[in-house]
Amino acid sequence: MNAVSDIDRSEPRRTDPKSFIVSTLSAVPRMVLPILAGFYGIAQGGKAWGLAVLALFALGGIAISVLVAFLQWRRFTYRVGEADIRVESGVLSRAARSVPYERIQDVSLEQGLVARIFDLVQVKFETGAGGKDELALAYLPASEGEALRELVRERREGELASAETEDALAPATAESSGDANANAQTLFAMGPRRIFTFGLFEFSLTVVAAAAGAAQQFDQFISFDIWDVDTWQRLLTGPGERLLHIGLAWQVIAAIGAIVSLAAIGLVTGLVRTALREWDFRLDKTPRGFRRRRGLLTRTDLVMPVHRVQALSFTTGIIRRRFGWGGLSFISLAQDSGKGNHSVAPFAKDEELEPIVRAAQFASPDASTEWHRSSTAYHAVRALVESLLFIPVTIGTALGIALAGDGGAIVGGWALLLAPVALWGFLMVRRYMLWRHHRHALDHRQVYRRTGWLAPKLLVGSRIKQQSVEIAQGPLARRYGYATLALGLAGGKFDLHGVPVAEAYRMRGAILSSIAGTDFSELL
Repeated sequence: MNAVSDIDRSEPRRTDPKSFIVSTLSAVPRMVLPILAGFYGIAQGGKAWGLAVLALFALGGIAISVLVAFLQWRRFTYRVGEADIRVESGVLSRAARSVPYERIQDVSLEQGLVARIFDLVQVKFETGAGGKDELALAYLPASEGEALRELVRERREGELASAETEDALAPATAESSGDANANAQTLFAMGPRRIFTFGLFEFSLTVVAAAAGAAQQFDQFISFDIWDVDTWQRLLTGPGERLLHIGLAWQVIAAIGAIVSLAAIGLVTGLVRTALREWDFRLDKTPRGFRRRRGLLTRTDLVMPVHRVQALSFTTGIIRRRFGWGGLSFISLAQDSGKGNHSVAPFAKDEELEPIVRAAQFASPDASTEWHRSSTAYHAVRALVESLLFIPVTIGTALGIALAGDGGAIVGGWALLLAPVALWGFLMVRRYMLWRHHRHALDHRQVYRRTGWLAPKLLVGSRIKQQSVEIAQGPLARRYGYATLALGLAGGKFDLHGVPVAEAYRMRGAILSSIAGTDFSELL
């Protein structure tokens, strides 16, 4: 009898015995900071017995964590059935759950740092609903996780499992788990040099913000107020007193040095975050679909079937677009770290994106694409609404100027009045630029939406993969003859704002006719 049949007829299975060890070690970093804070507070009081008690509590907490993790592993079982995956969990109260294969949108493998040490993976079954509806098995041996993923896909798609795949869950056939990827074609990859360049554009001051937040939360352990300027001036007395009297020129130089230091921190933070997330990024086209692997400490392995790609999202940045860099994501039925899309080429040139677009059975817009601007009335109404927000501020400031009793207050009032006026002017310029750049198009296969001014974004959707087509109009939209064409994607939203009413009905009719004339069984 083959391995799959044994699983179906045997008692429920447990995850790998090392799972509770991985869970415990993964939780240790979260316990370090509270323990250190407690040691510091007791040490400040000078009570040695307090340190001993805290040490005992810390050891007891670790022991309890190990025991709880073991009991959770012991009481967690799963069974791979003919029609579903069944999971039972719970130490004191038991919970049973069954997920049919047809509800599983995708299966991904994830390896944290500790799990990689033990060669274990977390198998995530994405149902498309997000949140608590997702199912995960933590942890299985890497070869068994890969084989389980292939088995679930075959049963979900209604294929007949071959003998090699049925035996893939057996330890002796670990090598066969890679057979499905034997004919893989690399579409996009990022080496260290590309990741370094990407990191330079991912400027971030997250570290500075986190340090400031930590200082705010743990200021009781600091003997002074870190936000008090006078305190810092007193601390600079003695060897650093000369810094307070170096003159204006040197103070300007010191300020520039501080700005440069912040910039350096932002660059380093961006580089580190990018390297941790995108290290060894690789996108392959396999017989099963697109396979994406990335990550340094946490390694993820995701496979996306081609027919589940609902739309393409092309993005860029204010600065990176000047150097010809952009990114590509798939809007799919599953989710990627809480988002409704999958990043498949986060930092690439246009010519590198084209092979991915073709492999996904889409096409980029070309010179023959007929672009249409959104309604001028739509942008005029938006500009009017934005302008109304500044009327109370402007009137209040003007009244304050009129009631001012001295010339200095009047001069200051007029200067204050310039702020909302300048902001209003910027919003009007922005609205004009959005009118120029926001466009949409429809051809015989796809629908397009181009938005953004400084950092444009292009969304490309298939006409036949829309779940619904809705025309929405508010009171002002009905009065001025425009509408929102809301296209329902299973993996996200695709809304076209400010479309003239006649054009919206024409587009809806064309999309619905494409959906009605398609045999979707041929797309699977």
